[in-house]
Amino acid sequence: MTVDNLPVVMLSGLLCDSALWRAQANALASFAKPIVADLTHDDTLMGMAQRVLSLAPERFALVGLSMGGYVALEIMRQAPERVVKLALFSTSARPDSVDRARLRREAIESLPLGRFIGVSKSLLPKLIHRSLLDGPVAEEVYSMAMRVGEAAFRRQQNAIMLRPDLRGVLERINVPTLVGVGDSDLITPPEEAVFIRDGISRAHLHVFRNCGHLPPLERPDQMSDLLRGWVAAEAKPLALT
Repeated sequence: MTVDNLPVVMLSGLLCDSALWRAQANALASFAKPIVADLTHDDTLMGMAQRVLSLAPERFALVGLSMGGYVALEIMRQAPERVVKLALFSTSARPDSVDRARLRREAIESLPLGRFIGVSKSLLPKLIHRSLLDGPVAEEVYSMAMRVGEAAFRRQQNAIMLRPDLRGVLERINVPTLVGVGDSDLITPPEEAVFIRDGISRAHLHVFRNCGHLPPLERPDQMSDLLRGWVAAEAKPLALT
């Protein structure tokens, strides 16, 4: 597949919508076909991946962040032959820890009390770098969460909480892979990205400085430049074993 007009399917994180990738989609639009998938309708990772595959072109590049990274790995498990190159940001191949799963259950259980507020002020410092807590990046995070809404939040949390162990997928990935993480990511810290990079034979790692969990919003120009170079690089996928 040639680089020109390469479809690039972009997968967002929990409580994020297409605004997460707005800058990057605009940056890629002159020579690629960015497609931001909707991950709000399904309550399992398998269902999310199947929906993406049903709507995506036959062959495409794949970008996933956080929950979107889990879905990307599930796509690599279900249909690796359709992906020509892969980018994974701010994500993990491991299942939830016991403590993390408990926190997700508590978040879901709190909803009948009418307490859904999207992203709380206490959660925001875990999502973005402290230097961005006041300003447009923070406002976009709040706005995305409210647009996604409570019902989708329930479905997404269930999918994340019950996701399978995806570590076994890594060794089967045989397409050029970009792994990225913020140096201040508190949700999926840099060691998770290193684990993924080390598990994929054709992967390399980029660390965003002074950045938290959402580099497309926090460091939009750097992320756009990175993805432009990634898309423009010639893709020669190998057969998977």
